[in-house]
Amino acid sequence: MIAAAATGFVSSTLAVSFPNWAEITKPFEFAFFRNGVYVATIAGALCGLVGCYVVLRNMSYIGHGLSHAIFGGYVLAGLVGVNLFLGAGLWGVFTALAISSIVRRRPIGSDAAIGVITTASFALGLALVQLYGTDGPNADALLFGNVLGVTTADLWLIIAVSIFALTVIFFGYRQLLFTTFDEEVASAVGVRTVWVDAVLMVVLSFTVLAAMNVMGVTLVAANLVVPAVVARMLTDRFATMLWLSAVIGALSGFFGMNASYHLDVASGPTIVLVSSLFFIAAFAGGGRFRRRASTMAHAH
Repeated sequence: MIAAAATGFVSSTLAVSFPNWAEITKPFEFAFFRNGVYVATIAGALCGLVGCYVVLRNMSYIGHGLSHAIFGGYVLAGLVGVNLFLGAGLWGVFTALAISSIVRRRPIGSDAAIGVITTASFALGLALVQLYGTDGPNADALLFGNVLGVTTADLWLIIAVSIFALTVIFFGYRQLLFTTFDEEVASAVGVRTVWVDAVLMVVLSFTVLAAMNVMGVTLVAANLVVPAVVARMLTDRFATMLWLSAVIGALSGFFGMNASYHLDVASGPTIVLVSSLFFIAAFAGGGRFRRRASTMAHAH
């Protein structure tokens, strides 16, 4: 009798803990959820790819800063009646280029320039919301991400930005590589580092803009940094780091969106938590992975 009761308890626990396949796939019946998964997966891969350059340049803070700056652009564009994506995108590009210009012309660190400019832009956005409200997306949705707000237009936007980023990386691979690892040497051999930095800032701005609707202002930076950090922990080869970071970002977006629906939690936090699990796994087993890869490389 005790054994039967125990068996029943285990069965009921498993039934509660592990939903069946029909329950797992049920949200895919809704168009908004499918769009959310597509956008989160593509945005995760895009952020992982671009994030490699951000992490290797020790500019992890810029993703956080740009997302806050673009929030100000969103609010301002809504108030003046300009297309939200166009207005916020131009604002983000202007902010990124301003940061790059200030760092080059004044003896201050990039982190200080990012902190001053982007926090001022974010504060402007918050002040405008308090004073006039916003005709655009809900402020909470912009801050924390909102799967219900993902539309087909968002999907096409992230696809377009991804194609743009891949095109820049493909044709500018060597220039970006040299500028990332040693800007002085790159400049000495003829690489136009100022233009390389400017193009990278434009790509980064559009990446942040496209990912904000799913990730939210407060967490989009984590999607840029965490997959790239995990990939860096697992490999020393830059090319491998690029595709590995993109895969980790895509998986984080896919599983994070699914967890978001079933746990009834905002999409941004769940995606970051999933990517954090990848970080924990890499931190725990990354040393063994790297030693094994090194052994195989020496063997060949």
